[in-house]
Amino acid sequence: MTNTATFDFSGARVLVTGGTSGIGHAVARAFVDAGAVVTVTGTGPDAAAYATDLGGCTYRQLRLDDPGSVDALVADLAAELDALDVLVNNAGATFAGGLDEWTPDGFAAALGLNLAGPMRLTAGCRPLLAASTAVGGASVIGLASMAAYRASRIVPGYGAAKAGLVALTGSLALQWAADGIRVNAVAPGIIDTPMTAPMAHLPELLDAELAHTPMGRLGTPDEVAGVVLFLASASASFLTGHTVAVDGGYLLP
Repeated sequence: MTNTATFDFSGARVLVTGGTSGIGHAVARAFVDAGAVVTVTGTGPDAAAYATDLGGCTYRQLRLDDPGSVDALVADLAAELDALDVLVNNAGATFAGGLDEWTPDGFAAALGLNLAGPMRLTAGCRPLLAASTAVGGASVIGLASMAAYRASRIVPGYGAAKAGLVALTGSLALQWAADGIRVNAVAPGIIDTPMTAPMAHLPELLDAELAHTPMGRLGTPDEVAGVVLFLASASASFLTGHTVAVDGGYLLP
């Protein structure tokens, strides 16, 4: 039996931050396969800095923890595009700048990279998003985390930033609905990506996380990408302000 959903984003202009690996790359590829014109960002100087196949995508350098870098990307997009249909705020990381998130500087760096940076980019793109003629309106989709919902002994700054992103999603949805911009987020569970790869060397940590996941396995980037495309599609045209957990049941009590 076949029950796979397909989406048609022919001609849609899509920006995926952190689209060079993991979930971001899966999202970018899914949009390309659906016909969209996709720009991905990374911190490297150019696409050649990555082993990942970025074919079909335009590459832009972006450092979300640098306001000047964010503003430069917004200026370039405004000069090149008359509208932006989808913004996927995927880029982010733990231990921003290699700092301990339990220190004030490390905590601030985590908020800057994972919350303030995406907010600055999203606000800068508002005029382009408002100009979209996509059926169902333009979409902003953030990538939250299970860390937004559970306390962390290791990355308190990252968790606080992702909790902030969940709250910001609702606030932006409320504020921008009149502009025809829908704002939602996805909160992935434990997904098999380069970011979670070190857990393979910490079986006690990985086993504990899998034991907390009723489906008993890691998710795949493609399983997250499908939900992102749904949220950006006309099928979700009456859906805004929500964070969808793609977590294998991780958040169940």
